[in-house]
Amino acid sequence: MTEPSPRPAGRLKIILGYAAGVGKTFKMLEEGQQLRKEGHDVVVGYFEPHGRQDTIAKLEGLELVPRRNIEYRGRVFEEMDTPAILARRPEICLVDEFPHTNVPGVERGKRWEDVMVLLEAGIDVFTTMNIQHLESLNDQMREITGIQVRETIPDWVVKQAAELVLVDVPPTALLNRLQRGVVYAPDKAQRAIKNFFKEPALAALRELAMRQAAHEVDIRQSEIELPVHPAHHAVNGGTAAPREKILIHISEAPTTAALIRRGRRVADYLQADCFAVCILPVADLRQLPAPARLAMEEHLEFARKLRVETRVLEGEDPAEALVEFARRNGVTQIFLSKPAKRLVGLVVLRDFVMKVVRLASDMQVTVVAERASRTN
Repeated sequence: MTEPSPRPAGRLKIILGYAAGVGKTFKMLEEGQQLRKEGHDVVVGYFEPHGRQDTIAKLEGLELVPRRNIEYRGRVFEEMDTPAILARRPEICLVDEFPHTNVPGVERGKRWEDVMVLLEAGIDVFTTMNIQHLESLNDQMREITGIQVRETIPDWVVKQAAELVLVDVPPTALLNRLQRGVVYAPDKAQRAIKNFFKEPALAALRELAMRQAAHEVDIRQSEIELPVHPAHHAVNGGTAAPREKILIHISEAPTTAALIRRGRRVADYLQADCFAVCILPVADLRQLPAPARLAMEEHLEFARKLRVETRVLEGEDPAEALVEFARRNGVTQIFLSKPAKRLVGLVVLRDFVMKVVRLASDMQVTVVAERASRTN
């Protein structure tokens, strides 16, 4: 039997919204229907109806790949059957709820990782997500909604998309849908209105979604119109400005994750290189006390997850070592955490921040203050 010929990598299309019920899944299925009518081989890899009849009706005529059953802790869960989709080898696969976390027992932990496998196999994927699941916006989401979003997608994954489409409705229209039972069943809708679905929060989320969509369009346009040398950007008059480079200082402080998100997001907007660096008396994490070592390892791993280049450096004077590394690597911006007043060693940390600011007078130093955390 002849093996199927390899395909080029598939194209990813993300359908973005700012909240449940704006019409992302409907839009995805609508596009799938149109492509099927044009003769394309389209399947639905995963679909979450939420009881919305108008959305369910959009499935008619589309091939639905059956879900797989996974037993976990005495319960049976339904997940997308990635192996079955790979065996089917469609041209286009529609996948709902991109940020979903798979139940243990599935080959990969996240649905976005399953989608990456489909793309590698040459299958085009259309998928849906809300803006609050973008990793770099996690802290802003908590400030806006008071809720810590646990299911996030790294920004670099979203940037793999060949196309990003924003599905938008005014918050008043979305709230009207909720009240009419279009989005959720009446009891669930009322809980949603009292908690997450408040008009000021929805308006803020909508603005963030619009900004993100516009930013992605700008990046794609600049990649087409303004090719640049890898080492620099062209500027007026034919001269060259140094490429922006971001350095994030890694410490054991609990605010470091928020600092990494902030620095990574700025780097993305500037299309800049990004480093995350921790400075130790001896460049070996194993020499640290267990709590500090675990915190450092967690922060370094989080930075790597966001595709930030990490370094562990040795230096008796942390401020001097950090600035020396920054200058040697052409860093233009440094991100530091402002120590919390309750933190042990406050004076030492404050002195570190002030010394970095003084030594790096030729760079932009951003000191990010700790914010009070909120819980559900």
